[in-house]
Amino acid sequence: MMGAHESTARWRIIIADDESLIRLDLREMLTHLGYDVIAEAGDGRSAVELAKRMRPDLLIMDIQMPDLDGIAAAEELTREKVAPVVLLTAYSDQGLVERAREAGVVGYVVKPFREAELMPVIELSRARFEEFRTLEHEVGGLKDALETRKVVERAKGVLMEVHGMRESEAFHRIRKTSMDARKSMKEVAEAILLAHEMESSISSGNGRDEQLED
Repeated sequence: MMGAHESTARWRIIIADDESLIRLDLREMLTHLGYDVIAEAGDGRSAVELAKRMRPDLLIMDIQMPDLDGIAAAEELTREKVAPVVLLTAYSDQGLVERAREAGVVGYVVKPFREAELMPVIELSRARFEEFRTLEHEVGGLKDALETRKVVERAKGVLMEVHGMRESEAFHRIRKTSMDARKSMKEVAEAILLAHEMESSISSGNGRDEQLED
């Protein structure tokens, strides 16, 4: 089995933050984990241009950036299929999270971050980006892929909760069912959500009946 440094050495990452100390900390942590930091940027527009030119495996950038914020940058890079984006944020604002999801953002790291938090987020973000590319290929457009992704994410959550699957397993289960049944992944995901909703409704109804009997 490969160690962290061996397995991540091929990952080329661009980091973007308007605070040089944050960039320094991030570079040191990523380098220690075995990633290759190929460039840095202090504003959103420079980060996007660097990403388009250097084609990294991942872009990690702050949500609040001069010239172009992290969400707008993510939207542009997702639309042009350049690279997945992980956002650094000090906020848990639901509106920002929803806007980021609409833009195609695949992961978040909350400041102040620790080295141990970075690798799981990066690994998961790459997997989610590949899933998104699969969805986009299936439905044939970015807007439809984003809509499908919302439903698929919720269905994955159900499979993970009910059947104890890992996220990647849940995605592959939905995709395989889609192919076997010749239904779209969105249709399969919606069916999973409907079945779960019905089961939850029946369970809660039975619980109320038992209370009445008591």
